[in-house]
Amino acid sequence: MILLLAALWFIWELKYILFWLYLWQLKEYHIGRFIDHFRTNKGKRLLFSFEQTFKFVLLLFLSLNNELIDFIIGILTFVYAAEALIVFRGIFTRSFKKPVITFKTLFLIALAFSGYGLILFTNLYKPFWLLTFDILTPLIISVIVLFFQPFFVYVRNIKLKKAKDFIEKVKPLGGLKVIAITGSYGKTSTKEFLTTILSKKFRVLSTKDHQNSEVGIANCILNDLKPSHQIFIAEVGAYNKGKVKEVCNILKPKIGIVTGVNEQHLALFGSLENLLSGEGGVELAEFLEKDGLLVVNGDNKYCLDLVKRFNGKEKIYAVANKILDADIWSDEISVHRNNISFVATDKSGNMTHFDAKVLGRQNVQNLLGAILIAKELGMSFGEISEACKSIKPEQAGMILKQGKHGIDIIDSSYSANPDGVFADLDYLSIFQNKKIVVMPCLIELGKKSPEIHEKIGRKIGEVCDLAIITSKDYFKELKKGFNSTILEKTGTQRKILLCDNPQEIYSAITLFAKSGDAVLIEGRVPKNLLDLLIK
Repeated sequence: MILLLAALWFIWELKYILFWLYLWQLKEYHIGRFIDHFRTNKGKRLLFSFEQTFKFVLLLFLSLNNELIDFIIGILTFVYAAEALIVFRGIFTRSFKKPVITFKTLFLIALAFSGYGLILFTNLYKPFWLLTFDILTPLIISVIVLFFQPFFVYVRNIKLKKAKDFIEKVKPLGGLKVIAITGSYGKTSTKEFLTTILSKKFRVLSTKDHQNSEVGIANCILNDLKPSHQIFIAEVGAYNKGKVKEVCNILKPKIGIVTGVNEQHLALFGSLENLLSGEGGVELAEFLEKDGLLVVNGDNKYCLDLVKRFNGKEKIYAVANKILDADIWSDEISVHRNNISFVATDKSGNMTHFDAKVLGRQNVQNLLGAILIAKELGMSFGEISEACKSIKPEQAGMILKQGKHGIDIIDSSYSANPDGVFADLDYLSIFQNKKIVVMPCLIELGKKSPEIHEKIGRKIGEVCDLAIITSKDYFKELKKGFNSTILEKTGTQRKILLCDNPQEIYSAITLFAKSGDAVLIEGRVPKNLLDLLIK
């Protein structure tokens, strides 16, 4: 029986090890992001689940009373048999979480598997030790990750040095221009729009999805950048002060873009000052080339503050011409189900109509930033307008899909931040029939989380007939904001629910909505929900 127990335990531990390595990789091995995860309700459930509590109670019984050992072995065998079945089901359905295979994850997986495998060849496979190692797995894996982190930092620094040397070598060969994009929101869309536009006239390379860390950018440079490229566009993300500086020290960009700043990662940066240094563009501005250009979003107060402190060439884009010094702005904005259109005007009085198959008014802002830079690089309004017709909906991070029962599904599950949520709700408001939003509470907002969630709740109450919130963390604040809006509207049937089960969410939506109604999927919602909703 004990050997069967050990075998079943090992099967479960293989899956458990992979999950914790996946979580560390998901948080980019950033200890602040990792710890912040356990401040959320979902994170707390990981550590204090019924299963973990039950195993801890069994461990206490084993340590206090050896007479119950045969009984506890029977219970444990049943528990680990059930968990082994969960593992096999996950393998069959390809649903259990595991890290993306890299040199680092392979090394950590091999080390962890070897260590746990040794337990089976020692006297540590007794029930007491099996339970102890199971309960302590999150701590053990975290210690392994952190212990070897200095080694991987050393390897990373070598890679960053190679990337810096390579880009310095390539720049003079073909006059390569480097464009760096940072900000709390709008980075990816602006990068995608700019890549499509500039590719009509230049040989362009840009970083891929989820390649905005210093290592990801270095990999892009070393693996994909060629001497024939004329423009390299890098999206630069950061979660603490100094990271943007580190990347820009490698890139030495000719043009820097700050797309907008909000509190999305305030908890990770630790202070607004640190956030403004990183995502706010201070570090980016510092490392521009001598005759470099700083381009900022004039609709964002933090970007305007940056311009006031910047001693160099700058350009400003704004949705409306409320900024006296705006270099480009828009008029006659029309937001439709499948596209946006507007007229762009520059300081010289040049005006051109633009049409792009992207969703939501917020993308006018992202397009204006891309248009401004394309003009600076020598493209005419006419050329840029024509190039915008090649932009695809998925490049904006939000796609309108046909759901089951004729329900429109707005898929904005790529990511979520406060400005993005408000913008997506504005887009949802153009739909005529019932409107539903499904979203989690936002994370990493720091002390402003309650205030921001209450504001989001008010906006949801203004727009939506039904809101389904998939995480508990700030549901109270969302509901408070939602109800404050509802109280102002007599006779309303609007409601807000808390639910994280995909099947139950699907049932609630299909019972409430009919053909012609619209559902906005905002942020990372429960797995398989989109599969249930979409044909």
